[in-house]
This record gives sequence, structure tokens and C-alpha cells, in this order.
Amino acid sequence: MLVDHHCHSVVAEELDEAAFAALITESDRPPAAGTSPFDSAIGLAVRRWCPPLLGLAALVGADAYLEARRAVGADAATARMLAAAGLTDLLVDTGLTEARGRPLLPPAELAALAGARLHEVVRLESVAAAVRAPAPTWPEAVAEALAEACAEAVAVKSVLAYRAGLDIPGGPPDRSEVVRAAGARTDGRITDPVLLRHLLWSAVGLGLPIQLHTGFGDPDLRLHRADPAMLVDFVRAVEPDGVPLVLLHGYPYHRQAAWLAQAFPHVYADVGLTLSYTGPRAAAVLGEVLELAPFGKVLFSTDAYGLPELYPVGAAQFQRALGTVLDDWRAAGDCTAEDALQIGAALGHGNARRLYGI
Repeated sequence: MLVDHHCHSVVAEELDEAAFAALITESDRPPAAGTSPFDSAIGLAVRRWCPPLLGLAALVGADAYLEARRAVGADAATARMLAAAGLTDLLVDTGLTEARGRPLLPPAELAALAGARLHEVVRLESVAAAVRAPAPTWPEAVAEALAEACAEAVAVKSVLAYRAGLDIPGGPPDRSEVVRAAGARTDGRITDPVLLRHLLWSAVGLGLPIQLHTGFGDPDLRLHRADPAMLVDFVRAVEPDGVPLVLLHGYPYHRQAAWLAQAFPHVYADVGLTLSYTGPRAAAVLGEVLELAPFGKVLFSTDAYGLPELYPVGAAQFQRALGTVLDDWRAAGDCTAEDALQIGAALGHGNARRLYGI
């Protein structure tokens, strides 16, 4: 039983080798000559977990896998991948509608193919980008738009790390600052640090859990400014409100995320994306998260996006990594079998159900 507390929709159309490979890397650039995204830890994970879902042996070559995928057909392959992940609930970030220029399935169709319940996560910057109010009324217009967009949502998400970095002042900006920044906007994309802080504090007012991208991502990111430890002033400022802050991904700063989850009662750590991309090393990385993070503060997700295969890969990587860690602890006498069952249930679904009220 797994609750995927942070994920995206997928491309359900036929994919040639180049298009498929482009969706198993966070880079939006073509690979270097003579290389392939398949030749990576996540490439190995895709070849380890997905071929058996198409009737092939694990770890067959990429060419054989893609040939079998084409023979099955994109629709059937997508359905098999999503169903195989064994997810009961999907918390879908609805702020993205395409991947590498290809349309994503509507979230309801995604959930239906996965056999899971759908819950919406609203991306703050996507909502704000559509607000065209004059600068003097922009703060109120954004608050109104967010309240409307979040009427049925279970959480919101910020990509502050991409747009301005996580090294922000703790408190909210003055209204006059927000109005000035709104007046200086030249397009729909929200990149001004003042406006991004205003969005975060508007979200605090909603009371929903706030998911924050941290750690690695695509080349639009400045990685050193995505260290979650930089959020500590904001974390402290939000603490009196009690609004949960969920630090997504984290790698290679997953230990910093674990420290924040240990130190502050309203902070949670996610292991999605990280466990998929670290492939055979996933158990070591998960073990590092669990060095400090309380077991009731760590959540599973796939962060699957674009490629349907990333759903079963994310689920399998998590389950194997967690099983390896807990088996080692039990063998060393560091936890009981009952402890292991309770930890597994908490990380796999219990923490997410409690946090998001689902």
C-alpha cells in the first residue's frame, strides 16, 4: 500500500528512442556525443524494473525494451506501468501540462489508469502567472485566485528554488514591496524574489501543507541555492502558524532536509526522485535520510513526470531500498520485526494520510 504524495502526469503517446531517453534525465539538453541517458543509475533502474512488465527479462538492452514497448503500444504500455506501481492515492502537481513539448494525460485519466484516488496539489507560481490585475490590486487578486484554485486541493507547491533560490528572508515582504514588484513584471513568469515570497506567505494563510522543491533538478536550477538548510529563517518564521512544510527530493542535501525534519515539528522530508535517480545506491541514500529524520516525518513519492515507467521505478526503488535498510537493522538487532513493519507503513502511506488528511 503506497500513497504517492508528489507526482505529475505522463506522456501516453508513442516515443522513439530519443524521446524516451530524454524523459529519463532531468537535463533538457541533448546528450553528449557517444553517450545515452540509459547509461546511468536511473537508466539501470528502468531496465531493472520495467522489462518484466512487458514480458521481458530484467535488464534487457534498451533497444529490445523499446521494441517490445512499441509492439505493445503506447496506451497499453502506459496502463501497465501505472497499474504496476501499486499506488492507492496520487497527489498530483497540476502545474505542468506537457513534458518535452508533448502533452500530459489529464490527471483524472492518470489516476484511473493507476487505479488510484486523485488529489490535487496546486502550484503557486502557475496560479500567480495567470493573474493580470493592475499592480495596486495584485496582492488581493493573487490571494483570491489561490483561494479559488485550492478549494479542492490537499496541498500547494512552490518552485522557489528554481526561480530565485531558497536563501530568502524569513518574514513576508511589505505590501508596498509587492505592489512595486508586481508593477515591474514584464511577462507571466514569476521570478521576482519579492513576489515569490508573497506567494509563499499567501499559501501559509491557506493553512494547507506547502511542498517545496529542494535539491537537484533540471539546468534551470542553481544547485547550491536549492539547499534546504537555506530555508531555516522561513521555517522559523512559519513555525508559529503550524503550517506543514514538505521538503521535496533534497539530494544531495537530503541530510540537511532530514535535520530540518528532526529539528522543527512542522517540517517533513520526501525521498521521491532521489531514490529513482540513485538506482543501485538508493538504500544507502535512504539510510542517510533516516539517520536523523523521525520516522513519522518521511514520505514516499515517485515524483514521476512525463515517462510512465517512472511510476513503477519509483515504487520499486523505494520498496527495495526500505526493505534493505530495515532488514539490515533487524539483522543487527537494531529494531524488531514489529518496528520494521511500523516504519514501513509510516513511510509508505501512514505519514501522507495523516499529513494531508486523506
